[in-house]
Amino acid sequence: MQAVVQTTGSSPKAWWRSLTVWIFIGMGAGIVIGLAIPRHAHLLAPFNDIFLRLIKSVIAPLLFGTLVAGIAGAGSAKSMGRVGLKAVLCFEIMTTVALFLGLAVANLAVPGKGMHIQSLPATVQVAKPGNPFRAMLDQTFPASIIDAMARGEILQIVVFSLLFGIACATLGAKAKPVVHFCESLAEIMFRYTKYVMWSAPPAVAAAIAISIATNGPGALLHLAKLVVLMAATLILCVLTILLPMAKVAGVPLSRFVSAVREPCVIAFSTASSEAALPIALTNMEFLGAPSYITAFVLPMGYSLNLIGSTLYLSLASIFVAQAAGIHLSLGQQLFMMLTLMLTSKGVAGIPRGAFVVLFATLPAFGLPAEGATMLLGVDVLMDMMRTSINVLGNCLATAIVARWEGASLQQPADQMALQVGEFL
Repeated sequence: MQAVVQTTGSSPKAWWRSLTVWIFIGMGAGIVIGLAIPRHAHLLAPFNDIFLRLIKSVIAPLLFGTLVAGIAGAGSAKSMGRVGLKAVLCFEIMTTVALFLGLAVANLAVPGKGMHIQSLPATVQVAKPGNPFRAMLDQTFPASIIDAMARGEILQIVVFSLLFGIACATLGAKAKPVVHFCESLAEIMFRYTKYVMWSAPPAVAAAIAISIATNGPGALLHLAKLVVLMAATLILCVLTILLPMAKVAGVPLSRFVSAVREPCVIAFSTASSEAALPIALTNMEFLGAPSYITAFVLPMGYSLNLIGSTLYLSLASIFVAQAAGIHLSLGQQLFMMLTLMLTSKGVAGIPRGAFVVLFATLPAFGLPAEGATMLLGVDVLMDMMRTSINVLGNCLATAIVARWEGASLQQPADQMALQVGEFL
């Protein structure tokens, strides 16, 4: 599905044609507007709404087209089963190590010490989350693919497309018209995404301006400490988990960084990994990962490989416990993390989805919901950080599985840059 780009020279790309540059300009404009004229920041809300709606219109047809075409091109269901097992193993290593890292940092730094949060009164009834295993099953297997696409259930779309693609692969020549349609659909959606992504800079400006106008430029000392601790832990995660895994797998770091730059910036700016999915799919394929691996592993990681969200849930839940003066044993902490991880499946593409999971789960473990409410003021900053790491981890998992399957990821760097530039 990679488009061949004809070139006549190697002139550098003008700065004003770079989407990354305009996104940073949008961030700066949002900060200025939020500080200078906060009363009028809400007038920019339509820009953010339009961008998110357009992005959501991309996801379902893009996933279906890339998955079906990629899986049918792989040629066998056996190869997809092998890729799936490797991907799940990679996901589990990443998220498990990230879980223990988050718990260790939260218990050592004690960010909630010194605060005093009162528990909910006994007369208040708190709705507890349902069976997390049943919820995970409901979010995995679609009753209707049309309904799943309409509601944006990524994991359900992946499961249906996986089975549909395997059926196409086993039918061979009879399914070629459908496979060709899916290949064309994927190419069309990539081009469609090119136009949609240029609406990102004003959307970023709107989101940041509204956030600053609503919450104010300042933050309480303890919340600021939590934000800094979150940033430091994510950096530590990259250095101690992701970087060693990339080196062991033989992923070319400089080219990988070039490929994940735009997806991570978009995820950080919009606080939505869903917004970064189309360009992440494109860039990982341009990096050299086979299309059937990229289209299968990357979307699956959106539900199963939430490194940034795992770290956030670890830090935030222990922060609330410490602020409320409630001691949790290591076993209780691990059980709470398991519940949070299960109930968070499928929310990676939703802005502040992990916060919603935290708010719903804390009361089930005797922790005050007020603690989660207190985090809302600075959650936008932590959401931006954790979402970008979610995207980075999923891109790395895709690259590792591709290397595991024998892909070299050594496409010429200048060709990759030109292709990415053509997309943007």
